[in-house]
Amino acid sequence: MRKRLTGKVVSDKMDKTIVVAVERTIQDRRFGKTLVRTSKYKVHDENNECREGDIVEIEETRPLSKEKNWKLVSVIKKNILTSEEEEASKGEGVPE
Repeated sequence: MRKRLTGKVVSDKMDKTIVVAVERTIQDRRFGKTLVRTSKYKVHDENNECREGDIVEIEETRPLSKEKNWKLVSVIKKNILTSEEEEASKGEGVPE
């Protein structure tokens, strides 16, 4: 049984690799306060289908590179704002 985690894509600038931030809550040993801890994982995205802001499910796998031990299982929720921003930015940089 391989570990499966759910997180948010924070970077998609690399080819076939995304960086996913996974948040978990822990309780402080001394004071009992609930704290949020974030871990970042490099994930193999074979088809470059994920964009920044997407919510994804990842699964542990054999080492694919020095830091990449996870692969993309599914995209749970696409970030709609990111898609609209990309289209808007494509039209801005074109000289007339």
